[in-house]
Amino acid sequence: MANDEQLEKIANGYKFDGEVVRLGVAMSEGNPQPEVPVSLPMSMMNRHGLVAGATGTGKTKTLQSMAEQLSAKGVPVFLADVKGDLSGLAEAGESNDKLTKRSQAIGQDWNGQSFPTEFYSLGGDGAGVPIRATIHSFGPILLSRVMDLNETQESSLQLVFHYADQHELELFNLADLRAVIQFLTSDEGKEALAELGGLSKATAGVILRKIVGLEADGMDKFFGEPEFDTQEILRTAQDGRGIISALELSHLQSKPQLFSTFLMWLLADLFEELPEVGDVDKPKLVFFLDEAHLLFNGASKAFLESVTQTVRLIRSKGVGIFFITQTPKDVPGDVLGQLANRVQHALRAFTPEDAKALKATVSTFPKSSYDLEELLTSAGIGEAVVTVMTDTGAPSPVAWTRMFAPESRMAPASASTIDQIVQNSDLAPKYSKVVDSYSAFEKLSEKEAGQAEAREQEPAQAKQQPSEDQQRARDEAKQEKDEDRERRKRNDAMMRVGTNVASQLGRELVRGIFGNSRGRRRKGGLFG
Repeated sequence: MANDEQLEKIANGYKFDGEVVRLGVAMSEGNPQPEVPVSLPMSMMNRHGLVAGATGTGKTKTLQSMAEQLSAKGVPVFLADVKGDLSGLAEAGESNDKLTKRSQAIGQDWNGQSFPTEFYSLGGDGAGVPIRATIHSFGPILLSRVMDLNETQESSLQLVFHYADQHELELFNLADLRAVIQFLTSDEGKEALAELGGLSKATAGVILRKIVGLEADGMDKFFGEPEFDTQEILRTAQDGRGIISALELSHLQSKPQLFSTFLMWLLADLFEELPEVGDVDKPKLVFFLDEAHLLFNGASKAFLESVTQTVRLIRSKGVGIFFITQTPKDVPGDVLGQLANRVQHALRAFTPEDAKALKATVSTFPKSSYDLEELLTSAGIGEAVVTVMTDTGAPSPVAWTRMFAPESRMAPASASTIDQIVQNSDLAPKYSKVVDSYSAFEKLSEKEAGQAEAREQEPAQAKQQPSEDQQRARDEAKQEKDEDRERRKRNDAMMRVGTNVASQLGRELVRGIFGNSRGRRRKGGLFG
């Protein structure tokens, strides 16, 4: 399917000056051509990409091979391990006759090796260092996605966050958010609710029931402290290789909106924290987002706009994002248009809908002499149609490619290996123990208790005024209680240096693309 002229065009189109990730070699008439390598320039990795294909066609192995090469070149990698297969990166691969024959045919100098890997889990649900986010940092747009709110309810939730920001009610966990909404819907909070204007008591009640539902489903453990510092995924190992951060999600396949939204929180937080670097010789981080269709299914307009903006702007921070899914149709057009690097594995065309998806996929590739509809339905496992952005900014020729095999274990790592890595992790002591700081829940509980106490005392006070000694004793007790409360606040602040979200009274905290925010961010900059 590729003549000599086409092979020469491919060979010339994939010659790059700088470092590259070797994807595989070109194919001709069903045979690999080791002298015609197909690569992806490291300097173009932050132009983002798409790895697509039907189930069982080799997408995961392509992702694994790319992650290995990036790590070997000192680039940190973050990947979502939805099925548990990618934990094998932590163990060396084992050769066999089939693998040896394939490697020799494509000219791959295959050597089984392991790579520095850090395992994470959302809220400690599974093996790995727990990743949590505070409700405040997560923000109203992302939280609305997890709660499955409609656009009206999402706007109302933004007003709740606005109120909490204005009144120094720190939202660390779901209990804090629930306490704020319960206050706004109570008799004591009706004036505050009226001041918010666009938030009705009925809508606030719906949001409150959604929160209670999340807590009933056990999702409260994903929100809270200590909040994960996203800078942790930018680390390199002592030998200079990039650390591969693998977020285990196999325990959360029944909660797709939760884990896909958490991944966007990680990206949004990185965007807010990383400095501008412009074009770089190699990326600061490459982020692989598996099962990408879960991110977009049923998403609100505000959420999709925020995803699009994040993808568009984060490349200037030196971060590359690769979406992994079945067809390009799974990704919205505004996002797809920003994915310059394409690795398309085989597709199936068993139904009219499949045929429609096939035609749409073909239309996303540059013109070539291949019959892409035929090629994409006949390509073998571990083969793909590739086009990348060259180091001159132009698309490379379309190349039918036999992909390189990963050198790490092409199956899940053993439980003992994962346990050992987690136990020896420097991050485990930092994030394993849950912290419950003084925040909105405690503040509003104390306020409610104080109001109840005042109501109880009113009848007695009406009958008898306290003596001078009694009043002095009460004043001293109140002062002691206030001082104790202030000590608690200071202790919490010292434990949470750099992450306390308390702001000056009356000033709303700065929020980013998704309405997400950390207390340590300074006002100013792109979103200030």
